[in-house]
Amino acid sequence: MHPLSEEQIVIINKTEQYVNRLLNDDATGHDFHHILRVRSLAKYIARSLNVDQFIIEMVSLLHDVDDPKLVEKNDSHRVQRFLEDFANPMIPIDNILDIIANLSYSSYLLGRVESTLEGKIVQDADRLDALGAIGIARTFAFGGSRHRPLYDNSLIDDSSVAHFYQKLFKLPALMNTKIARRIALKRVRFMSHYMHQFYCEWNAEKHI
Repeated sequence: MHPLSEEQIVIINKTEQYVNRLLNDDATGHDFHHILRVRSLAKYIARSLNVDQFIIEMVSLLHDVDDPKLVEKNDSHRVQRFLEDFANPMIPIDNILDIIANLSYSSYLLGRVESTLEGKIVQDADRLDALGAIGIARTFAFGGSRHRPLYDNSLIDDSSVAHFYQKLFKLPALMNTKIARRIALKRVRFMSHYMHQFYCEWNAEKHI
């Protein structure tokens, strides 16, 4: 990755503080710890690639700030306002905003794709944090925040378990990089074992 300048490090630190203030108390699985994990995963994926570390760090930190699941419509465009307040022509605002706009699974369903390698890397990192043990915890945390049932003996309803099949188990095939796909497959195997145990305990009368 391209090394960071001192000025970029200052911007990243201020961005980290800003996002921490916004998301630290989140209880939907999109808290500041999620942000830090995405940044760490993105840097791991990008460690030997010719990419812009500054963009990867900034997108990782800011990608959920304007997420419509978390933000009221009248409080949108917070990322753009935050970046413009720096009044620094070195910050590629349009590039960062474009990557964030195409990052989510809902954007994928609308046919949007990441056009830059930096975007593909952060997208992989964000998807990876939806998988594995953390992914399971986040799924039920988000479902609880929306008063969704754990499971209602259906995989086509709005329950948390149905979400595993409607989205999460599909993510390995959508990874942009080989290393992310490998990690995703490992995490999905763990989730499959978890679901087997879940069903055994759900049907307790059959598995005492």
